[in-house]
Amino acid sequence: MSGKIGFIGGGMMASAIVAGITERMHYDPKEIFVSDLSEERCAFLRDTYHVNASVGAAGFLSQVDTLVLAVKPQAVIAAMKENASGTPAHTVVMSIVAGLPLASLEQFFTKQPIVRVMPNTPLSVGSGMSAYALNDKAKQADVSFVEKILSSCGRVVKVEESMMNAVTGLSGSGPAYGFLMIDALSDGGVMAGLPRQTATLLAAQTLLGAAQMVLETEKHPDVLRDQVTSPAGTTIAGVRVLERQGVRGALIDAVLAATERSEELGKAK
Repeated sequence: MSGKIGFIGGGMMASAIVAGITERMHYDPKEIFVSDLSEERCAFLRDTYHVNASVGAAGFLSQVDTLVLAVKPQAVIAAMKENASGTPAHTVVMSIVAGLPLASLEQFFTKQPIVRVMPNTPLSVGSGMSAYALNDKAKQADVSFVEKILSSCGRVVKVEESMMNAVTGLSGSGPAYGFLMIDALSDGGVMAGLPRQTATLLAAQTLLGAAQMVLETEKHPDVLRDQVTSPAGTTIAGVRVLERQGVRGALIDAVLAATERSEELGKAK
């Protein structure tokens, strides 16, 4: 399934997906419709991506084959109340609203195939990580098109919905952990005598390269670490400090804490 794509909400994540499908999928902007509460934002989306953008979805809702819910969590109930009744039964509803379970979506979209997605902010630079879960009405054709949309902005993996809180704790919140590590490594470089701009470049590109090696070689991170850790060398001296300071344990605890918080927020909905 492909056809027309509609967005409820035109914020950062929505615009990142629009950029991905127009620039990397070469999707026709005329087939993309965005609704946002701000006319200024709509004008920006029209001028930047040449898509159809308007305040309110009434003009396109009945036409779209895929509807992306991309509003803030506190606004999603109102958005679903306003738009669910006008959404055709065949339309695939793709939600990127954090913490919103399939069961809540199904209360409003009772007949539609639904795909719940947990993306992360690197979608905005085409390097996102998205995980998705399906309701019972979603078929393979629906999944294939959703995967194409998400793959245009990075990588994508299918999971059971019960894993979504863990996904949130790891990849959803994970960019913040990465930014913290880049900042800390940059500080270390400055302490060692490097200019700040150079230190940040070295830190960011080094973590990017390490991640790319894991993805492309498909080797366990421990194997790759051993390849750069010479006996009595500089790297093992640094690794020893990281282990002594509990960096590994702190990262594990960070993922678990974020997962638990995601569970708490989900119960509040």
